[in-house]
Amino acid sequence: MSLDHRLTPEHEELRRTVEEFAHDVVAPKIGDLYERHEFPYEIVREMGRMGLFGLPFPEEHGGMGGDYLALGIALEELARVDSSVAITLEAGVSLGAMPLHLFGTEEQKREWLPRMCSGEILGAFGLTEPDGGSDAGGTRTTAVKDGDEWVINGSKCFITNSGTDITGLVTVTAVTGRKADGRPEISSIIVPSGTPGFTVAAPYSKVGWNSSDTRELSFQDVRVPLANLVGAEGRGYAQFLRILDEGRIAISALATGLAQGCVDESVKYAKERKAFGRPIGDNQAIQFKLADMEMRAHMARIGWRDAASRLVAGEPFKKEAAIAKLYSSTVAVDNARDATQIHGGYGFMNEYPVARMWRDSKILEIGEGTSEVQRMLIARELGFSS
Repeated sequence: MSLDHRLTPEHEELRRTVEEFAHDVVAPKIGDLYERHEFPYEIVREMGRMGLFGLPFPEEHGGMGGDYLALGIALEELARVDSSVAITLEAGVSLGAMPLHLFGTEEQKREWLPRMCSGEILGAFGLTEPDGGSDAGGTRTTAVKDGDEWVINGSKCFITNSGTDITGLVTVTAVTGRKADGRPEISSIIVPSGTPGFTVAAPYSKVGWNSSDTRELSFQDVRVPLANLVGAEGRGYAQFLRILDEGRIAISALATGLAQGCVDESVKYAKERKAFGRPIGDNQAIQFKLADMEMRAHMARIGWRDAASRLVAGEPFKKEAAIAKLYSSTVAVDNARDATQIHGGYGFMNEYPVARMWRDSKILEIGEGTSEVQRMLIARELGFSS
């Protein structure tokens, strides 16, 4: 395939539109919301009106008819300004709506996707459990058939977009049976918000992503119709592996945006901040640090766009997605550290965006597959067993 990842005129127009929105709408408001740990409802509503939540979905289900590259472009531009807003979009699309788009019935798509694409409601993906973490195959939440209903019991943790005022549903992974060898059969089931027995805990107190909604969920004899099964029974494990493969591209685009945002803020600061009678950017030590930061962001961008282009073309992309996610998350942490250093004492003050970026960067090496898991995946693609 071609390695030319320059944007088409349509994708470039989208990039400019989201860039303008991020600087004109998100930037002036998000600092105060972040410090108050408040969800950015007004910003999310505007993103819904812009069609960002429907970017990769077909028009027949309320989407914009775009592709995963378009989603990545939007995520990168948003994350250049703020990651809480970007992760709200990423989770709403790749974790909330994408399972229904890829595996749902036509009835499920007609019921849920138009409202999710418009931003009227958010969806969440209930995968991670307190004792599970990266061991997603160790799911303990259960769903048992009782007449024409599923009865769900268990808990989930670290679930994004799960407790907002506009959360409409959580797609939950649960053990629905056992295979012949005793291993669990895992299925995905839609649980609408407000279902009796479905409890959403208070928001976590987090290091970063303070304007993103993240909560623990519990299910006590939660009853939903059998028709809420997403895809075939017992195919939940394969489904979330596909969802996570795609999600890694989205997280990589977000991480690239954070890395580039660190460059943006540091270049501006280095030109304005004076020490010993001249801008600190006149010092070659600062220039070299900025050059390294720009190089990292540039290479991370090539990585996620390559993986996204393979996905859009229908080509294998698992290895490239893992590489992009591993590299871009590392780059985000490195650039956030260097941006803080360039800002000196001001980099430790929350009024400066780089302080927020520093707090937000570390989770990128953990969420949707840790850096260690990415290395395992890459090694497997090279022919090694783990």
